[in-house]
Amino acid sequence: MPDLFPAASFDVLRGRISALPQPDAAAAQAARDRQGSLTKPPGSLGRLEDLAIFMAEWLGTERPRIARAQAVIFAGNHGICAQGVNPYPQEVTAQMVANFEHGGACINQMCRANGADLSVVPLDLDRPTQDFTQGPAMTEAETLDAIARGAAAVDKTAQVLVLGEMGIGNSTIAAALARATFGGHASDWVGPGTGSDADGMSLKARVIEAGIARHSSVLGDPLKVLAALGGREQAAICGAVLAARQARIPVILDGFICSASAAVLHSFAGALDHCLVGHASTEPGHRRLLAAMGKEPVLEMRMRLGEGSGAALSLGILRAALECHNGMATFAEAGVSGG
Repeated sequence: MPDLFPAASFDVLRGRISALPQPDAAAAQAARDRQGSLTKPPGSLGRLEDLAIFMAEWLGTERPRIARAQAVIFAGNHGICAQGVNPYPQEVTAQMVANFEHGGACINQMCRANGADLSVVPLDLDRPTQDFTQGPAMTEAETLDAIARGAAAVDKTAQVLVLGEMGIGNSTIAAALARATFGGHASDWVGPGTGSDADGMSLKARVIEAGIARHSSVLGDPLKVLAALGGREQAAICGAVLAARQARIPVILDGFICSASAAVLHSFAGALDHCLVGHASTEPGHRRLLAAMGKEPVLEMRMRLGEGSGAALSLGILRAALECHNGMATFAEAGVSGG
């Protein structure tokens, strides 16, 4: 199939998304059969068995292995910060990017512990998006550019992609995207983010509803919603998800912000089937979002840091699932009765 990117317009990209590759049913069945032959009671490894089969159907082999795990953090700044929705200044985005690059953040330790190669992609941090209460956050061209930059960051030789984000103000962006995609009221989706109190969350909800009212004409069109309300890192996450799908690379999404970014693609049937959600964030909107997306998190650890930390932690569980799947003996190999 032709490369997804670059795409000259949203219309072109929509057409390409409709032709994304599907899971390998034969590989999935072979992996399922293998699980049934291993020296354990059927189903006794629970979700670990499901994860092994999931990896098999996307990597196209009965016995999938992770030789290379790639982790990418996308970082962006947001015009909506002019509305006072964030307790920290936007300079913190660039400061945290430097911290990632120097190995001092939580995500660096999670990647080292769980065997992922980390890269950080700052997206025009000196040029925030526009305030979505005043107009679209991005033009179509800017959105397509960020999507393409996200896609370009994906290493096609990896067997799994871990995604995270950084951007002061982007918990408001995530709540706005979730509200636009799945409905309800903004108050259903907002949370404390980096530390907003009750008044701060109320302000977030009012700002989001003002944005929804301004951009009501694009609701129902996911790419136009992304341009109207999203940010560059949200668009880049969508691009990385799509590029990974084209290369048949499974994806692990992080918490609320990362999940809400990818959820823009939920309206395209099956577009997120190759994605796991690494953990359930304590950010209030995340459980509601997971239910809307039909996703079960791999872990529940009461985390809400972002930056890909929960996704990278869950990579260790995924690796354990594959070690069991590939390394355990079958009943026949072990000479154990019952197989």
